Amino acid sequence: MENKLIDPFQRAISYLRVSVTDRCDFRCVYCMAENMTFLPKKELLTLEELDRMCSTFVGLGVEKLRITGGEPLVRRGILSFFQNMSRHLDSGALKELTLTTNGSQLFRFADDLYAAGVRRVNISLDTLDEEKFARVTRWGRLPQVMKGIDAAQKAGLRVKINTVALKGFNEEELFDLTRWCAERDMDLTFIEVMPMGDLGNEDRVGQYWPLSDLRRQLASEYTLTELTERSGGPARYVRLEETGQKIGFITPLTHNFCESCNRVRLTCTGELYMCLGQEDMADLRAPLRASEDDAVLENAIRAAISLKPKGHDFDYSRQRADGQMTRHMSHTGG
Repeated sequence: MENKLIDPFQRAISYLRVSVTDRCDFRCVYCMAENMTFLPKKELLTLEELDRMCSTFVGLGVEKLRITGGEPLVRRGILSFFQNMSRHLDSGALKELTLTTNGSQLFRFADDLYAAGVRRVNISLDTLDEEKFARVTRWGRLPQVMKGIDAAQKAGLRVKINTVALKGFNEEELFDLTRWCAERDMDLTFIEVMPMGDLGNEDRVGQYWPLSDLRRQLASEYTLTELTERSGGPARYVRLEETGQKIGFITPLTHNFCESCNRVRLTCTGELYMCLGQEDMADLRAPLRASEDDAVLENAIRAAISLKPKGHDFDYSRQRADGQMTRHMSHTGG
């Protein structure tokens, strides 16, 4: 354990989520403003720097690497990064290399991602209604995403659908989404909307649909069996006995999942956020660029992990978005 990353609460950090870009070809209403000001490209870590950064984390015990954005597949040359990271899968140091995507570019990349060692992808999809999809993503088109899902499954990738539960938007689609995923042999995870980013007139409290209510509705039609398995993330799972499918719940508001947190998030500019729901972060770009000696970077990483908090402060119970983060989810990484 001497080389592992252990936080102040004796949690081993084995899961790194890396945002490779803040850019996206969608403008989802709960994630970013329609007219976003993106970071200058010179501020982003190069693909070579991302390789060195991630490799250093792997050397310190990170076993799961999830690539996020923005939309990671819009970053120029990103496939070469996946191909280079596959060496850590080959060595056995890395147990899983995966990504979260909106699915828009999967039809182009699915086969090559599988060849690079990716076996699972999470696809964000909040509605099966084409008009509503265009509205919630602003710029997205549902048929393109469906084409990407088809390509991913054909390539052999295991697909999990991530759905943000939005009050007044997709409540009536709960059973449609569940049945659709069952028919396609895809797992499904529901996520409570989180208070991330200043989106002007977007009403966080008004959007909030507690998953405790969603789960009660599911239980009215299906038999839910609690599962003890964990995927390395914050989701808690049940099996629907009638379909055999796995349903996940990510509940940062109704049930704080921080006690077993094993992950940190690296932004595309090299900022390490030890907690999604706290503003504290460490700049790793400076030590990365200050020396070719990885020991300098390793020391900076260890110092950051020593400051990891016990948990976040998200709270809607007082009918306001307490604990709201000013940064957009696309900056931190979805």
